[in-house]
Amino acid sequence: MSVKINNELIETMLYFWQATSEGEKVGEDFIRGIANRPELKMIYDENFNEEDVRKVLSAISNRERLNDVSKQAKKFWNNNMWMMEDLGVVDMMVSPVKHLNLDDMDSEKTLIFIPGHVDEYYAKGDTILINFFKIMVDIFGGTNEVTMDGEPFEEHIRKIVNEN
Repeated sequence: MSVKINNELIETMLYFWQATSEGEKVGEDFIRGIANRPELKMIYDENFNEEDVRKVLSAISNRERLNDVSKQAKKFWNNNMWMMEDLGVVDMMVSPVKHLNLDDMDSEKTLIFIPGHVDEYYAKGDTILINFFKIMVDIFGGTNEVTMDGEPFEEHIRKIVNEN
């Protein structure tokens, strides 16, 4: 028994953030593919759905204004724009995710990192969706320490798994 970790969606988003920050237009089929990911569908509700994800990512890729969307969609837009401001910070956020090893935990959970909107994590049965945007890097303190909710990253992830 161990915790399975799925980073596929974050890997896909890394391409989106990199390409878009370099001025490339990301195709609508690629964007729809992100919006239709089963991991994201688990957080959709009446205020945030696949059409919101498509609209936001399309507006970012096409450098268009984002009009008439929910508060959650605006937060999703802000989070994605923040990722493209400094891809070096994104790399610092991704590194502990890629190196996270929870094999020693006695839990049959699946941990999936997603580009969320508001909540830090979403627990659905034996799946825990971690909002990648809630990972913080202390770039101003000079330590480059990676945390979540003020705690060391791995320690906080272990706490979430244990509580769910």
